Amino acid sequence: MSAAEGVFKNIRVYWLAFIVYWGIVVFGYDTGIGGGVVSAHYFQEHFGLLNDDGSKNTKRSNEVSSNVVSVLQAGAFFGALGSAPISAKIGRIYTLAAFSVMFLVGAILTTVAEGENGLALIYAGRVISGVGIGAISAVAPAYVSECAPKDVRGRITGCFQIMVAIGVMISYFINYGVGIHIKSGVNVWRIPFGFQLVPAGIMAFGLFTVKESPRWLASVGRRKQALANLAYLRRETIDSEAVIHEMSEIEAAIEEEREARAGLGVKEAFLGKGNLIRFVIAFTIFLLQQWAGQNSVGYYAPQIFASIGYTGAKNSLLASGIYGVVKVVATAIFIFFGVETLGRKFSLFVSAMGMGSLFFIIGAILKTHPPPVLLPDAIPPPPPPASRAMAGMLYIYVCFYSMGWGPLPWVYVSDIFPTRTRHYGLALASATQWLFNFVVSKVTPDMISDLGYKIFLMFATVNIGAMGVFSLVIPETKGRSLEEMDIIFGSVTAEQRQADIDKQRALEAEKESPEPSSEHTNSLDNKV
Repeated sequence: MSAAEGVFKNIRVYWLAFIVYWGIVVFGYDTGIGGGVVSAHYFQEHFGLLNDDGSKNTKRSNEVSSNVVSVLQAGAFFGALGSAPISAKIGRIYTLAAFSVMFLVGAILTTVAEGENGLALIYAGRVISGVGIGAISAVAPAYVSECAPKDVRGRITGCFQIMVAIGVMISYFINYGVGIHIKSGVNVWRIPFGFQLVPAGIMAFGLFTVKESPRWLASVGRRKQALANLAYLRRETIDSEAVIHEMSEIEAAIEEEREARAGLGVKEAFLGKGNLIRFVIAFTIFLLQQWAGQNSVGYYAPQIFASIGYTGAKNSLLASGIYGVVKVVATAIFIFFGVETLGRKFSLFVSAMGMGSLFFIIGAILKTHPPPVLLPDAIPPPPPPASRAMAGMLYIYVCFYSMGWGPLPWVYVSDIFPTRTRHYGLALASATQWLFNFVVSKVTPDMISDLGYKIFLMFATVNIGAMGVFSLVIPETKGRSLEEMDIIFGSVTAEQRQADIDKQRALEAEKESPEPSSEHTNSLDNKV
Protein backbone atom coordinates (compact mmCIF):
# COMPACT_ATOMS: atom_id res chain seq x y z
CA MET A 1 0.00 0.00 0.00
CA SER A 2 1.45 3.39 -1.01
CA ALA A 3 1.81 6.29 1.43
CA ALA A 4 -0.85 8.23 -0.44
CA GLU A 5 -3.23 5.29 -0.27
CA GLY A 6 -2.60 5.04 3.49
CA VAL A 7 -3.36 8.71 4.08
CA PHE A 8 -6.55 8.59 2.02
CA LYS A 9 -7.66 5.08 3.02
CA ASN A 10 -10.70 6.38 4.91
CA ILE A 11 -11.35 9.44 2.74
CA ARG A 12 -14.84 8.24 1.80
CA VAL A 13 -15.81 7.86 5.44
CA TYR A 14 -14.48 11.34 6.20
CA TRP A 15 -16.46 12.71 3.27
CA LEU A 16 -19.60 11.01 4.54
CA ALA A 17 -19.06 12.52 8.00
CA PHE A 18 -18.35 15.94 6.47
CA ILE A 19 -21.64 15.90 4.54
CA VAL A 20 -23.81 14.52 7.33
CA TYR A 21 -22.31 16.81 9.94
CA TRP A 22 -23.37 19.94 8.08
CA GLY A 23 -26.64 19.11 9.76
CA ILE A 24 -24.74 19.31 13.03
CA VAL A 25 -23.43 22.77 12.07
CA VAL A 26 -27.11 23.70 11.99
CA PHE A 27 -27.45 22.17 15.47
CA GLY A 28 -24.67 24.41 16.81
CA TYR A 29 -25.74 27.46 14.86
CA ASP A 30 -29.36 27.34 15.97
CA THR A 31 -28.45 26.82 19.61
CA GLY A 32 -26.09 29.80 19.54
CA ILE A 33 -28.09 32.29 17.50
CA GLY A 34 -31.20 32.75 19.66
CA GLY A 35 -29.65 34.51 22.66
CA GLY A 36 -27.86 37.08 20.48
CA VAL A 37 -30.93 37.86 18.37
CA VAL A 38 -33.16 38.43 21.39
CA SER A 39 -30.56 40.62 23.11
CA ALA A 40 -30.54 43.05 20.13
CA HIS A 41 -32.10 46.40 21.07
CA TYR A 42 -34.23 46.69 17.93
CA PHE A 43 -35.62 43.16 18.41
CA GLN A 44 -36.64 44.07 21.96
CA GLU A 45 -38.15 47.34 20.81
CA HIS A 46 -40.02 45.77 17.85
CA PHE A 47 -41.57 42.99 19.92
CA GLY A 48 -42.40 45.08 23.01
CA LEU A 49 -39.70 43.93 25.42
CA LEU A 50 -38.88 47.44 26.67
CA ASN A 51 -40.46 49.58 29.36
CA ASP A 52 -42.12 52.89 28.52
CA ASP A 53 -38.91 54.78 29.39
CA GLY A 54 -36.88 52.68 26.93
CA SER A 55 -35.17 50.52 29.55
CA LYS A 56 -35.22 46.73 29.25
CA ASN A 57 -38.15 44.94 30.85
CA THR A 58 -36.06 42.19 32.48
CA LYS A 59 -38.93 39.85 33.25
CA ARG A 60 -40.49 40.08 29.78
CA SER A 61 -37.09 39.93 28.07
CA ASN A 62 -36.06 36.84 30.04
CA GLU A 63 -39.36 35.17 29.17
CA VAL A 64 -39.09 35.78 25.43
CA SER A 65 -35.38 35.02 25.38
CA SER A 66 -35.87 31.68 27.12
CA ASN A 67 -38.82 30.86 24.86
CA VAL A 68 -36.97 31.59 21.61
CA VAL A 69 -34.06 29.41 22.73
CA SER A 70 -35.96 26.64 24.52
CA VAL A 71 -38.80 25.90 22.07
CA LEU A 72 -36.10 24.66 19.68
CA GLN A 73 -35.07 22.08 22.30
CA ALA A 74 -38.72 21.12 22.90
CA GLY A 75 -39.17 20.30 19.24
CA ALA A 76 -35.80 18.55 19.12
CA PHE A 77 -36.84 16.26 21.99
CA PHE A 78 -39.74 14.87 19.96
CA GLY A 79 -37.68 14.77 16.77
CA ALA A 80 -35.00 12.68 18.45
CA LEU A 81 -37.54 10.19 19.81
CA GLY A 82 -39.48 9.97 16.56
CA SER A 83 -36.36 9.36 14.50
CA ALA A 84 -35.75 5.87 15.95
CA PRO A 85 -38.58 3.90 14.31
CA ILE A 86 -38.30 5.94 11.09
CA SER A 87 -34.54 5.36 10.83
CA ALA A 88 -34.98 1.64 11.51
CA LYS A 89 -37.63 1.37 8.81
CA ILE A 90 -36.35 3.47 5.90
CA GLY A 91 -32.62 3.77 6.62
CA ARG A 92 -30.27 6.52 7.71
CA ILE A 93 -30.02 8.54 4.49
CA TYR A 94 -33.76 8.86 3.78
CA THR A 95 -34.41 9.76 7.41
CA LEU A 96 -31.79 12.52 7.32
CA ALA A 97 -33.18 13.84 4.03
CA ALA A 98 -36.77 13.97 5.33
CA PHE A 99 -35.88 15.79 8.52
CA SER A 100 -33.56 18.23 6.75
CA VAL A 101 -36.54 19.32 4.65
CA MET A 102 -38.58 19.77 7.84
CA PHE A 103 -35.81 21.91 9.29
CA LEU A 104 -35.75 24.11 6.18
CA VAL A 105 -39.49 24.76 6.51
CA GLY A 106 -39.03 25.93 10.10
CA ALA A 107 -36.04 28.08 9.16
CA ILE A 108 -38.06 29.87 6.49
CA LEU A 109 -40.83 30.67 9.01
CA THR A 110 -38.39 32.29 11.45
CA THR A 111 -36.76 34.25 8.64
CA VAL A 112 -39.97 35.81 7.29
CA ALA A 113 -41.39 36.66 10.75
CA GLU A 114 -42.48 40.28 11.16
CA GLY A 115 -45.18 42.44 12.73
CA GLU A 116 -47.59 41.62 15.52
CA ASN A 117 -47.58 37.90 14.66
CA GLY A 118 -43.82 37.84 14.32
CA LEU A 119 -43.08 36.21 17.66
CA ALA A 120 -45.65 33.49 17.01
CA LEU A 121 -44.01 32.73 13.65
CA ILE A 122 -40.58 32.62 15.30
CA TYR A 123 -41.83 30.24 17.98
CA ALA A 124 -43.53 28.00 15.39
CA GLY A 125 -40.48 28.01 13.11
CA ARG A 126 -38.15 27.20 15.99
CA VAL A 127 -40.32 24.25 17.08
CA ILE A 128 -40.46 22.82 13.53
CA SER A 129 -36.73 23.38 13.05
CA GLY A 130 -36.17 21.74 16.41
CA VAL A 131 -37.94 18.57 15.31
CA GLY A 132 -35.60 18.41 12.33
CA ILE A 133 -32.48 19.12 14.39
CA GLY A 134 -33.45 16.58 17.04
CA ALA A 135 -33.80 13.80 14.48
CA ILE A 136 -30.58 14.77 12.72
CA SER A 137 -28.68 14.84 16.02
CA ALA A 138 -29.87 11.29 16.79
CA VAL A 139 -29.41 9.71 13.36
CA ALA A 140 -26.22 11.42 12.16
CA PRO A 141 -23.78 10.08 14.80
CA ALA A 142 -25.30 6.58 14.54
CA TYR A 143 -24.91 6.66 10.76
CA VAL A 144 -21.31 7.90 10.89
CA SER A 145 -20.39 5.44 13.65
CA GLU A 146 -21.81 2.50 11.68
CA CYS A 147 -19.74 3.45 8.62
CA ALA A 148 -16.43 4.24 10.35
CA PRO A 149 -13.65 1.65 10.92
CA LYS A 150 -12.84 1.05 14.58
CA ASP A 151 -9.29 2.48 14.50
CA VAL A 152 -10.53 5.99 13.61
CA ARG A 153 -14.15 5.75 14.73
CA GLY A 154 -13.66 7.96 17.77
CA ARG A 155 -12.00 10.67 15.70
CA ILE A 156 -14.60 10.61 12.91
CA THR A 157 -17.58 10.37 15.25
CA GLY A 158 -16.05 13.10 17.39
CA CYS A 159 -16.13 15.49 14.42
CA PHE A 160 -19.75 15.89 15.53
CA GLN A 161 -18.61 18.22 18.30
CA ILE A 162 -16.25 20.13 16.00
CA MET A 163 -19.17 20.90 13.71
CA VAL A 164 -21.33 21.90 16.68
CA ALA A 165 -18.57 24.27 17.80
CA ILE A 166 -18.20 25.69 14.28
CA GLY A 167 -21.94 26.31 14.12
CA VAL A 168 -21.90 28.09 17.48
CA MET A 169 -18.87 30.18 16.47
CA ILE A 170 -20.53 31.25 13.20
CA SER A 171 -23.68 32.25 15.10
CA TYR A 172 -21.66 34.43 17.51
CA PHE A 173 -19.87 36.30 14.74
CA ILE A 174 -23.03 36.79 12.69
CA ASN A 175 -24.66 38.21 15.82
CA TYR A 176 -21.57 40.39 16.31
CA GLY A 177 -21.61 41.63 12.70
CA VAL A 178 -25.32 42.36 12.76
CA GLY A 179 -25.05 44.03 16.19
CA ILE A 180 -22.29 46.36 15.01
CA HIS A 181 -23.50 47.20 11.50
CA ILE A 182 -27.30 46.85 11.57
CA LYS A 183 -28.96 48.83 14.34
CA SER A 184 -32.59 48.65 13.18
CA GLY A 185 -34.88 46.93 10.71
CA VAL A 186 -36.06 43.35 10.20
CA ASN A 187 -32.58 42.28 9.05
CA VAL A 188 -31.61 42.27 12.72
CA TRP A 189 -33.18 38.81 12.90
CA ARG A 190 -33.67 37.90 9.23
CA ILE A 191 -29.96 37.66 8.49
CA PRO A 192 -29.14 35.47 11.52
CA PHE A 193 -32.20 33.23 11.04
CA GLY A 194 -31.85 33.13 7.25
CA PHE A 195 -28.23 31.97 7.32
CA GLN A 196 -29.25 28.61 8.81
CA LEU A 197 -30.60 27.67 5.36
CA VAL A 198 -27.00 27.47 4.06
CA PRO A 199 -25.61 24.53 6.10
CA ALA A 200 -28.96 22.72 5.97
CA GLY A 201 -29.01 23.02 2.19
CA ILE A 202 -25.43 21.74 1.90
CA MET A 203 -26.36 18.61 3.85
CA ALA A 204 -29.60 18.03 1.94
CA PHE A 205 -27.84 18.11 -1.45
CA GLY A 206 -24.71 16.36 -0.14
CA LEU A 207 -26.74 13.28 0.86
CA PHE A 208 -26.93 12.40 -2.85
CA THR A 209 -23.16 11.71 -2.79
CA VAL A 210 -22.96 9.19 0.10
CA LYS A 211 -23.81 5.50 0.62
CA GLU A 212 -26.26 3.87 3.03
CA SER A 213 -24.96 2.32 6.25
CA PRO A 214 -23.68 -1.26 5.67
CA ARG A 215 -24.75 -2.23 9.19
CA TRP A 216 -28.30 -1.04 8.63
CA LEU A 217 -28.47 -2.82 5.25
CA ALA A 218 -27.26 -6.04 6.85
CA SER A 219 -29.80 -5.70 9.64
CA VAL A 220 -32.67 -5.63 7.11
CA GLY A 221 -31.34 -8.56 5.07
CA ARG A 222 -29.76 -6.65 2.17
CA ARG A 223 -26.38 -8.39 2.49
CA LYS A 224 -25.16 -7.96 -1.09
CA GLN A 225 -25.64 -4.20 -0.99
CA ALA A 226 -24.18 -4.06 2.54
CA LEU A 227 -21.02 -5.84 1.38
CA ALA A 228 -20.71 -3.54 -1.66
CA ASN A 229 -21.14 -0.40 0.48
CA LEU A 230 -18.66 -1.66 3.10
CA ALA A 231 -16.07 -2.35 0.41
CA TYR A 232 -16.70 1.09 -1.12
CA LEU A 233 -16.23 2.86 2.24
CA ARG A 234 -13.05 0.88 2.99
CA ARG A 235 -11.72 1.39 -0.56
CA GLU A 236 -11.34 -2.38 -0.94
CA THR A 237 -12.74 -5.05 -3.25
CA ILE A 238 -15.73 -7.08 -2.07
CA ASP A 239 -13.53 -10.21 -1.85
CA SER A 240 -10.96 -8.48 0.38
CA GLU A 241 -10.12 -10.53 3.48
CA ALA A 242 -10.52 -7.45 5.73
CA VAL A 243 -13.95 -6.61 4.27
CA ILE A 244 -15.17 -10.21 4.47
CA HIS A 245 -14.00 -10.48 8.10
CA GLU A 246 -15.71 -7.22 9.09
CA MET A 247 -18.88 -8.26 7.27
CA SER A 248 -18.85 -11.62 9.04
CA GLU A 249 -18.43 -9.86 12.39
CA ILE A 250 -21.35 -7.55 11.63
CA GLU A 251 -23.59 -10.41 10.57
CA ALA A 252 -22.61 -12.53 13.56
CA ALA A 253 -23.60 -9.72 15.92
CA ILE A 254 -26.89 -9.14 14.07
CA GLU A 255 -27.72 -12.85 14.10
CA GLU A 256 -27.03 -13.05 17.84
CA GLU A 257 -29.35 -10.10 18.43
CA ARG A 258 -32.08 -11.64 16.30
CA GLU A 259 -31.91 -14.96 18.09
CA ALA A 260 -31.85 -13.34 21.54
CA ARG A 261 -34.66 -10.87 20.83
CA ALA A 262 -36.91 -12.68 18.39
CA GLY A 263 -40.51 -11.59 18.98
CA LEU A 264 -39.71 -9.39 21.97
CA GLY A 265 -39.54 -6.00 20.20
CA VAL A 266 -38.83 -2.74 21.97
CA LYS A 267 -39.15 -4.21 25.47
CA GLU A 268 -36.29 -6.61 24.89
CA ALA A 269 -34.25 -3.89 23.19
CA PHE A 270 -34.30 -1.93 26.45
CA LEU A 271 -34.36 -4.79 28.97
CA GLY A 272 -32.41 -7.53 27.18
CA LYS A 273 -29.25 -8.97 28.70
CA GLY A 274 -26.52 -6.35 28.88
CA ASN A 275 -28.73 -3.60 27.43
CA LEU A 276 -30.34 -1.79 30.35
CA ILE A 277 -27.00 -0.55 31.68
CA ARG A 278 -26.21 0.94 28.27
CA PHE A 279 -29.43 2.94 28.27
CA VAL A 280 -28.77 4.08 31.87
CA ILE A 281 -25.29 5.27 30.84
CA ALA A 282 -26.69 7.03 27.74
CA PHE A 283 -29.32 8.83 29.81
CA THR A 284 -26.94 9.81 32.62
CA ILE A 285 -24.05 11.01 30.47
CA PHE A 286 -26.29 13.48 28.63
CA LEU A 287 -28.14 14.55 31.75
CA LEU A 288 -24.80 15.51 33.29
CA GLN A 289 -23.49 17.11 30.10
CA GLN A 290 -26.36 19.59 30.05
CA TRP A 291 -25.57 20.71 33.61
CA ALA A 292 -21.86 21.18 32.92
CA GLY A 293 -22.50 24.91 32.44
CA GLN A 294 -21.47 25.02 28.80
CA ASN A 295 -25.01 25.30 27.45
CA SER A 296 -25.81 28.23 29.71
CA VAL A 297 -22.67 29.99 28.47
CA GLY A 298 -23.23 28.87 24.88
CA TYR A 299 -26.87 29.90 24.56
CA TYR A 300 -26.56 33.15 26.47
CA ALA A 301 -22.92 34.06 25.92
CA PRO A 302 -23.62 37.82 25.48
CA GLN A 303 -25.61 37.86 28.72
CA ILE A 304 -23.02 35.75 30.58
CA PHE A 305 -20.15 38.02 29.53
CA ALA A 306 -22.23 41.07 30.41
CA SER A 307 -22.79 39.59 33.88
CA ILE A 308 -19.02 39.43 34.51
CA GLY A 309 -18.39 42.99 33.35
CA TYR A 310 -18.34 42.98 29.53
CA THR A 311 -21.06 45.61 29.27
CA GLY A 312 -22.33 47.03 25.99
CA ALA A 313 -23.28 45.09 22.87
CA LYS A 314 -19.86 45.34 21.22
CA ASN A 315 -17.90 44.14 24.26
CA SER A 316 -20.20 41.22 25.10
CA LEU A 317 -20.68 40.05 21.50
CA LEU A 318 -16.95 40.24 20.71
CA ALA A 319 -16.08 38.32 23.88
CA SER A 320 -18.68 35.73 22.83
CA GLY A 321 -17.13 35.44 19.37
CA ILE A 322 -13.67 34.84 20.83
CA TYR A 323 -15.20 32.19 23.10
CA GLY A 324 -16.57 30.47 19.98
CA VAL A 325 -13.17 30.51 18.25
CA VAL A 326 -11.43 29.03 21.30
CA LYS A 327 -14.05 26.29 21.46
CA VAL A 328 -13.59 25.32 17.80
CA VAL A 329 -9.79 25.21 18.03
CA ALA A 330 -9.76 23.27 21.32
CA THR A 331 -12.33 20.77 20.07
CA ALA A 332 -10.49 20.17 16.79
CA ILE A 333 -7.13 19.64 18.52
CA PHE A 334 -8.63 17.08 20.91
CA ILE A 335 -10.64 15.19 18.27
CA PHE A 336 -7.72 14.83 15.87
CA PHE A 337 -4.89 14.26 18.36
CA GLY A 338 -6.36 13.21 21.69
CA VAL A 339 -9.56 11.16 21.45
CA GLU A 340 -7.86 7.95 20.29
CA THR A 341 -4.80 8.48 22.51
CA LEU A 342 -6.02 9.51 25.96
CA GLY A 343 -9.06 7.23 26.15
CA ARG A 344 -12.65 8.04 27.03
CA LYS A 345 -12.56 7.67 30.83
CA PHE A 346 -9.38 9.68 31.45
CA SER A 347 -10.47 12.51 29.15
CA LEU A 348 -13.90 12.77 30.78
CA PHE A 349 -12.39 12.81 34.28
CA VAL A 350 -9.76 15.48 33.55
CA SER A 351 -12.39 17.53 31.71
CA ALA A 352 -14.77 17.46 34.69
CA MET A 353 -12.06 18.36 37.21
CA GLY A 354 -10.78 21.23 35.07
CA MET A 355 -14.21 22.72 34.43
CA GLY A 356 -15.25 22.52 38.07
CA SER A 357 -12.04 24.13 39.33
CA LEU A 358 -12.34 27.04 36.91
CA PHE A 359 -16.00 27.65 37.72
CA PHE A 360 -15.15 27.79 41.43
CA ILE A 361 -12.47 30.41 40.66
CA ILE A 362 -14.85 32.47 38.47
CA GLY A 363 -17.54 32.38 41.15
CA ALA A 364 -15.06 33.51 43.82
CA ILE A 365 -13.75 36.41 41.68
CA LEU A 366 -17.28 37.53 40.79
CA LYS A 367 -18.23 37.50 44.47
CA THR A 368 -15.18 39.52 45.62
CA HIS A 369 -14.86 41.77 42.54
CA PRO A 370 -18.36 42.42 41.13
CA PRO A 371 -18.43 44.48 37.92
CA PRO A 372 -19.48 48.14 38.23
CA VAL A 373 -23.16 48.97 37.68
CA LEU A 374 -23.65 50.88 34.42
CA LEU A 375 -26.35 53.53 33.97
CA PRO A 376 -28.69 52.95 30.95
CA ASP A 377 -27.33 55.82 28.80
CA ALA A 378 -23.69 55.61 29.87
CA ILE A 379 -20.93 54.70 27.42
CA PRO A 380 -19.68 51.17 28.28
CA PRO A 381 -16.17 51.38 29.78
CA PRO A 382 -13.42 48.86 28.99
CA PRO A 383 -13.84 45.68 31.06
CA PRO A 384 -11.99 45.95 34.42
CA PRO A 385 -9.05 43.59 35.20
CA ALA A 386 -11.24 41.22 37.24
CA SER A 387 -13.66 40.86 34.31
CA ARG A 388 -10.80 40.15 31.92
CA ALA A 389 -9.53 37.50 34.34
CA MET A 390 -12.96 35.85 34.48
CA ALA A 391 -13.24 35.94 30.69
CA GLY A 392 -9.83 34.26 30.48
CA MET A 393 -11.05 31.58 32.89
CA LEU A 394 -14.10 30.98 30.68
CA TYR A 395 -11.82 30.54 27.66
CA ILE A 396 -9.72 27.98 29.55
CA TYR A 397 -12.93 26.36 30.82
CA VAL A 398 -14.17 25.73 27.28
CA CYS A 399 -10.82 24.07 26.46
CA PHE A 400 -11.45 21.55 29.25
CA TYR A 401 -15.03 21.11 28.04
CA SER A 402 -13.80 20.47 24.51
CA MET A 403 -11.38 17.74 25.57
CA GLY A 404 -14.01 15.63 27.30
CA TRP A 405 -17.60 16.41 28.14
CA GLY A 406 -18.23 18.27 24.89
CA PRO A 407 -17.43 15.66 22.21
CA LEU A 408 -17.09 12.41 24.15
CA PRO A 409 -20.70 11.74 25.24
CA TRP A 410 -21.64 11.47 21.55
CA VAL A 411 -18.61 9.28 20.83
CA TYR A 412 -19.21 7.09 23.86
CA VAL A 413 -22.92 6.52 23.27
CA SER A 414 -22.27 5.80 19.58
CA ASP A 415 -19.72 3.22 20.74
CA ILE A 416 -21.71 1.16 23.19
CA PHE A 417 -24.92 0.09 21.40
CA PRO A 418 -25.29 -2.94 19.08
CA THR A 419 -26.66 -2.49 15.57
CA ARG A 420 -30.26 -3.44 16.26
CA THR A 421 -30.65 -1.14 19.26
CA ARG A 422 -28.27 1.66 18.25
CA HIS A 423 -31.05 3.82 16.86
CA TYR A 424 -32.97 3.42 20.14
CA GLY A 425 -29.87 4.21 22.17
CA LEU A 426 -28.99 7.29 20.15
CA ALA A 427 -32.62 8.41 20.18
CA LEU A 428 -32.78 8.11 23.98
CA ALA A 429 -29.44 9.87 24.38
CA SER A 430 -30.39 12.65 22.00
CA ALA A 431 -33.86 13.03 23.56
CA THR A 432 -32.25 13.25 27.02
CA GLN A 433 -29.83 15.84 25.72
CA TRP A 434 -32.64 17.91 24.24
CA LEU A 435 -34.98 17.52 27.23
CA PHE A 436 -32.45 18.86 29.72
CA ASN A 437 -31.20 21.30 27.10
CA PHE A 438 -34.72 22.69 27.15
CA VAL A 439 -34.74 22.87 30.95
CA VAL A 440 -31.34 24.57 31.15
CA SER A 441 -32.07 27.07 28.37
CA LYS A 442 -35.46 27.91 29.91
CA VAL A 443 -34.12 28.64 33.40
CA THR A 444 -30.74 30.20 32.57
CA PRO A 445 -31.89 33.83 32.00
CA ASP A 446 -33.55 33.87 35.41
CA MET A 447 -30.58 32.12 37.02
CA ILE A 448 -28.22 34.78 35.63
CA SER A 449 -30.47 37.53 37.04
CA ASP A 450 -31.24 35.87 40.38
CA LEU A 451 -28.13 33.86 41.33
CA GLY A 452 -25.28 36.05 40.14
CA TYR A 453 -21.96 34.47 41.13
CA LYS A 454 -23.73 31.43 42.65
CA ILE A 455 -24.58 30.09 39.18
CA PHE A 456 -20.87 29.36 38.64
CA LEU A 457 -20.56 27.64 42.03
CA MET A 458 -23.58 25.47 41.21
CA PHE A 459 -22.09 24.31 37.92
CA ALA A 460 -18.71 23.71 39.58
CA THR A 461 -20.30 21.38 42.12
CA VAL A 462 -21.99 19.37 39.36
CA ASN A 463 -18.73 19.17 37.39
CA ILE A 464 -16.63 17.75 40.22
CA GLY A 465 -19.19 15.98 42.41
CA ALA A 466 -21.21 14.19 39.72
CA MET A 467 -19.39 14.23 36.39
CA GLY A 468 -15.97 13.44 37.80
CA VAL A 469 -17.28 10.42 39.73
CA PHE A 470 -19.32 9.17 36.76
CA SER A 471 -16.20 9.28 34.56
CA LEU A 472 -14.45 6.80 36.85
CA VAL A 473 -17.16 4.11 36.90
CA ILE A 474 -17.98 3.65 33.19
CA PRO A 475 -16.03 1.09 31.10
CA GLU A 476 -13.36 2.14 28.59
CA THR A 477 -14.30 1.69 24.90
CA LYS A 478 -11.25 3.09 23.08
CA GLY A 479 -9.96 0.78 20.35
CA ARG A 480 -12.81 -1.74 20.65
CA SER A 481 -15.06 -2.65 17.72
CA LEU A 482 -18.79 -2.01 17.89
CA GLU A 483 -19.38 -5.75 18.04
CA GLU A 484 -17.02 -6.13 21.03
CA MET A 485 -19.33 -3.90 23.11
CA ASP A 486 -21.65 -6.88 23.63
CA ILE A 487 -18.76 -8.65 25.37
CA ILE A 488 -17.90 -5.60 27.51
CA PHE A 489 -21.50 -5.22 28.71
CA GLY A 490 -22.14 -8.94 29.23
CA SER A 491 -24.60 -9.65 26.41
CA VAL A 492 -22.39 -12.48 25.12
CA THR A 493 -19.13 -14.14 26.17
CA ALA A 494 -15.93 -13.71 24.16
CA GLU A 495 -15.89 -17.45 23.43
CA GLN A 496 -19.46 -17.41 22.10
CA ARG A 497 -18.73 -14.40 19.88
CA GLN A 498 -15.68 -16.08 18.32
CA ALA A 499 -17.65 -19.27 17.76
CA ASP A 500 -20.40 -17.28 16.03
CA ILE A 501 -17.86 -15.52 13.81
CA ASP A 502 -16.26 -18.85 12.82
CA LYS A 503 -19.70 -20.31 12.12
CA GLN A 504 -20.69 -17.33 9.97
CA ARG A 505 -17.48 -17.52 7.94
CA ALA A 506 -17.87 -21.26 7.45
CA LEU A 507 -21.40 -20.75 6.14
CA GLU A 508 -20.23 -18.06 3.71
CA ALA A 509 -17.35 -20.24 2.52
CA GLU A 510 -19.80 -23.10 1.94
CA LYS A 511 -22.12 -20.84 -0.06
CA GLU A 512 -19.28 -19.54 -2.23
CA SER A 513 -17.64 -22.94 -2.96
CA PRO A 514 -18.70 -24.36 -6.39
CA GLU A 515 -21.00 -27.39 -6.41
CA PRO A 516 -19.36 -30.49 -8.00
CA SER A 517 -20.76 -31.27 -11.46
CA SER A 518 -22.82 -34.43 -12.00
CA GLU A 519 -20.22 -35.70 -14.49
CA HIS A 520 -17.45 -35.30 -11.93
CA THR A 521 -19.60 -37.04 -9.30
CA ASN A 522 -20.25 -40.01 -11.60
CA SER A 523 -16.55 -40.30 -12.35
CA LEU A 524 -15.78 -40.47 -8.66
CA ASP A 525 -18.51 -43.08 -8.16
CA ASN A 526 -17.05 -45.26 -10.95
CA LYS A 527 -13.58 -45.06 -9.41
CA VAL A 528 -14.99 -46.13 -6.09
